[in-house]
Amino acid sequence: MTRDELAIALRAIVGPRGVLSRPAELLPFSADGLPTYHRPPKLAVFPSTREQVIDVIRLFAREQWPFVPRGAGTGLSAGALAGGDAVIVGLNRLTRILSLDPVNRLAVVEPGAVNVSLTRAAGAFGLYYAPDPSSQSACTIGGNVAENSGGPHCLKYGVTVNHVVAVTVLLPDGEVVSLGGAHGETPGYDLLGAFVGSEGCFGIALDVTVRLSPNPPAVRTMLADFTSIDAGARATSAIIASGILPAALEMMDGPTIRAVEASIYAAGYPADAEAVLLIELDGLEAGLDADARRVEQLCLDAGARTVRTARDERERARLWQGRKKAFGAMGRVAPALVVQDAVIPRTRLPDVLRTIHDIAQRWRIQVCNVFHAGDGNLHPNIGYDPRDSDATDRVHHAMREIMRACVDAGGTITGEHGIGLDKLEYMPLIFSPASLDAQCRLRAVFDPDRRANPDKVVPQHACREWTQAPAARAAATVPA
Repeated sequence: MTRDELAIALRAIVGPRGVLSRPAELLPFSADGLPTYHRPPKLAVFPSTREQVIDVIRLFAREQWPFVPRGAGTGLSAGALAGGDAVIVGLNRLTRILSLDPVNRLAVVEPGAVNVSLTRAAGAFGLYYAPDPSSQSACTIGGNVAENSGGPHCLKYGVTVNHVVAVTVLLPDGEVVSLGGAHGETPGYDLLGAFVGSEGCFGIALDVTVRLSPNPPAVRTMLADFTSIDAGARATSAIIASGILPAALEMMDGPTIRAVEASIYAAGYPADAEAVLLIELDGLEAGLDADARRVEQLCLDAGARTVRTARDERERARLWQGRKKAFGAMGRVAPALVVQDAVIPRTRLPDVLRTIHDIAQRWRIQVCNVFHAGDGNLHPNIGYDPRDSDATDRVHHAMREIMRACVDAGGTITGEHGIGLDKLEYMPLIFSPASLDAQCRLRAVFDPDRRANPDKVVPQHACREWTQAPAARAAATVPA
């Protein structure tokens, strides 16, 4: 079957407006939220119903055609890009909340449901969905499952895998299977845990059952500003060491603060600060003010100039707007942005941040740091002009050194953004050849032919069975 014949067959399933094939139409799907990679697809299909998704994937299985599941395209690892003959399968039309059970605090949603829309729907019952990526106003639950997304409040409440209890999965061969269970642990291996965070390489989520959380009865949102990023890092360590567990503990450095304050997302951060900590405490009203006073004192002892608490919900929302829109504000800094999300031990924050500063100085670049300080999830961001080949080369040299420094400090290469294409070259830094091969064998259980999101997550050369002759590879493949 040729590509044109495939397009005709897909239109027969989803209708003429559900398939895009012209280059101009496909241009928006050539990148995701990370603007440094471009892979224009040759075809994209947008099913509107569960049945259409199943029919599309079964057509691909019959024709042995590769495909790439895609939600809102807000990912930051180039994980939802399609190269070669792979077809984009857009799931953003499957947006329904299928059920919402306030008694058992569960909801079942389609993969294209937007993250924040679930919280809005649950709000009528005093509930919300805890994982809150900065892109939550646009990102989808299916995409969150694929990336095991986190967010500012994952310090206390955990990432996506901690809130997903079941997923109905469409495997690449067209089989529909159920993983997990809505009402407790299921016997056997934790295949649900394997699927969450598999970055579209194991199949497509047809529906997702998530756990909802009760709205906290009281919240205190605080902003501490510092004249050095070291002081902010010391305050972070002191707060965690005190035994107080904030709902969120976020840091932004001076360049990020100034980018935010010069944008439409200005949040009232002091523009002359070299670091701010955004701290949120929640829980029962009793005792919360005492915790807030303790946190304030810890910040002052670490060198904070001022610590202020949001007076009302409006001010709280404004403080959070600056943090959650920081990546967007960096569009003022340069036309392109390299974004990373390495994780390091909290105790190494001052050392690693100094190392990042030294790397930036040596390669003559500017790094804007905005990150989840409480769990050591760094986001060093480098703005540059991709039309300048020298600048591009220096940026990529610097980013490799930053990632190596984070690994050498006892950290790892991603906390929430995933591997996708962007971090393929870093996988051997943290995994042995045997571990990488084991990951390939796990993938083969779900997708023996590697047609689902091909060329992502694990370098192909690391998969022993995949680089063998076809007959030997078939013998080594674990059956689905």
